[in-house]
Amino acid sequence: MNRELEEILDEYKADPESVFNTWFINNDDRLKAFRSIRRGVRDVIQDIKAGTFGNDYKGSSLEFVLNCITEQKQVFMGASHAFYWKPKLRIPDIYENEENKRAFGQFLENCYKATNEDQLIREIINLDQRKIKGLGPAVANILYFLHPEIIPPFNTAIVNGFNHLFKDKVKLGSWEEYLRMREVILETNKCYRNLLSRDLGAFSGFLFDIGVKKIQVDDEGELSEADRRKIEKLLKKRHSEVMSEKEEEDLHTEMQYHLLRIGHSLGYDVISASNDRSRCHAGNNFSFLCLPEFPDINVDTDTRNTISLIDVMWFEKGSKRIVSAFEVEKSTSIYSGILRLTDLYRSFPQDPSTLFLIIPDKREKELLLQLHRPSLRSSNIEMHYILFSDLKSHCDAICKFGESTETIKKIARVVN
Repeated sequence: MNRELEEILDEYKADPESVFNTWFINNDDRLKAFRSIRRGVRDVIQDIKAGTFGNDYKGSSLEFVLNCITEQKQVFMGASHAFYWKPKLRIPDIYENEENKRAFGQFLENCYKATNEDQLIREIINLDQRKIKGLGPAVANILYFLHPEIIPPFNTAIVNGFNHLFKDKVKLGSWEEYLRMREVILETNKCYRNLLSRDLGAFSGFLFDIGVKKIQVDDEGELSEADRRKIEKLLKKRHSEVMSEKEEEDLHTEMQYHLLRIGHSLGYDVISASNDRSRCHAGNNFSFLCLPEFPDINVDTDTRNTISLIDVMWFEKGSKRIVSAFEVEKSTSIYSGILRLTDLYRSFPQDPSTLFLIIPDKREKELLLQLHRPSLRSSNIEMHYILFSDLKSHCDAICKFGESTETIKKIARVVN
């Protein structure tokens, strides 16, 4: 490398449209995804144990996990492709082969429970020795969300970036090659951790940006005109995505504010997601409406941490009883939002609260498709949904004339 790595890393961090700035930091959805995906992995393990996992990717709890991952965009685009059932190739061979399916479930459970690097590497090596067709290092994208300081994500762009930066020839599809690449990533990240993070997502995003040629490394020579046009197109696309995500985030904040305001007006104690309480809309700080801290509800710590990330919750005044819970969806959060509401339902089956999904008008068909999934239909969870336009247009009237959560149900639609 003609330029010092530190200089290139500084360029990566300074670019407002780098993966570092658009995904790794300043991104509440990324933080929420960790808990949702952990819960989703637990569901996969339980389904395999119970014999209800099925013989196809579609409709399985594994699809739910991978959808939560691919919602992260950029670094994880295409992460689900490796798990699609390809009948002609009979891969990945974890759907029809019961022995392989159990081995995969045991692998996930052991990795979920692992507390150190040695345990994880041992599980990866054991899985690799089984030679299950199609079950390669794409699984690392799941493990990253369980152990982000130990397991880096893995895809074509990251590998291309790694090979270009380190002048290597790491190949896709090999756990042995992945582990070799991982060692270099860990050692390099250790040397430059003061610039990045203990979380390997920051360095993996750096490799991703090199792999898609967003970051130019000096020794790659003169770009062809075709490559230059391709890069310009990529940068324009990234800019468009960043601006679109900012607009979505602003709209998401507005919907949260309407829900907090309505709940407060109806006489409930209200609170936003734990990482959203410093937000404000039109000069109105959430903190002036919200409880100072999340109530100490009677659930285990892991579940409590997941539930505390629900976008808005209403509690009976002066009580810990949950009246209503709301997840505000954007273009990236529909699966993880449903997971969090499902967690809440499962935690209080004897005293269920009213569950609401708040969605952009254009996503109604997509939401209905997801809520009719067999795994949700069989659970008898009743979820209401409200369109953005309806919440916005009826907010003032509900605040003025509403009496209870039954009032907001009048603008909601229900999926039984």
